Parts: sequence; structure tokens; C-alpha cells
Amino acid sequence: MFFTNFLRKNVWAAAVLTVLRVYVGWHFLTAGWDKLTGGFSANGFLANAVKNPVMQAHSKTALQYPVYHSFLQHFALPNAGLFNFIVPWGEFLVGIGLITGVLTTAAMFFGLVMNFSYMMAGVVSVNPLLVLLGIFVIVAGFNAGKFGGDYWVIPYVRKGCARLFKLEVELPGSNRNKASH
Repeated sequence: MFFTNFLRKNVWAAAVLTVLRVYVGWHFLTAGWDKLTGGFSANGFLANAVKNPVMQAHSKTALQYPVYHSFLQHFALPNAGLFNFIVPWGEFLVGIGLITGVLTTAAMFFGLVMNFSYMMAGVVSVNPLLVLLGIFVIVAGFNAGKFGGDYWVIPYVRKGCARLFKLEVELPGSNRNKASH
């Protein structure tokens, strides 16, 4: 609890988190940029992940991630064109979000989704390190983007969400009964 409060509220933690998120963001930005400018195709990666799935250590026939394997086989591979667009743009935009500190928590969430996807497909690379650093950024929440665009953006997001969710709803049976939610 103490460490969580430290990550979420301390100004020195915000400074360290800024360095971490820029480091992680740089990895995503450069990976996305390389894919955007280098003619990326997910077809080979997806086909290989389906053909050579991650197996359980004690078995040569039991899949470690059967649901993920099924997702790759029955959705991702047939729709590889969609992933050819989503993966490079996703990596690039996550990198921009983390480097600029704008919508930091959302950017890191989607970055973690990509890292876990790569790891469940059998790619280790730098993904475990990025997941570890990403967990600190996620736990820190707003404090991770305090020295970034979140300082200015998040108050507007909070104000917009407050307006969006404070709706008046008429209760059935009477015109005068209104409840605010």
C-alpha cells in the first residue's frame, strides 16, 4: 500500500515514471515506425504463431494458451489485413502517447495488451521488460503522466466524463420524478 501511494502521489516518483514511460514509449514508437515505413505484414508472424504455438512444459500436445491460439487461428489469421493496419499504427500511437504523456494510462494499457499478445504467441524479445515497466506506469495512473500532456488533458477528460454520466432520468409513472445519475 505504501509503495502504491508513493507511485500514485509522489512528485519524485512522477519524475522517475516520466523516464520509464519515455523509455517504453520509445520502444513502441520505433517499432511502429519501422513497421509503418518498412512494409510490415503480419501474415508470416500469425501463420508461424498458429503453426508453432506455445506448448505446456510437461506435454508435447497440450497448448499453453488454447484460447489465444484459437483467436489467432480463427480470427487474426483470416483477418491479417486488419492486423497489418492495427499493429503498426497501434505501436506508433502507444509510443506517441507514452512519450508525450497524453492519455498515458490508456496508452500503456494497450501497450501491455500488445506485449502480452506477442508473448502468448511465443515471442520473448524485450516484451517481459516492457511489461514489468508498464505495470509501474499503470499502477501510478495519473502520476505517470504528471510531467506530460496528462497534466492539461486529464482535467478536460474528467470534466467531459462527469457531464456524460450525470444524466437526468425520468422515473416511470410520473412526470415530476426525476433521478440524477
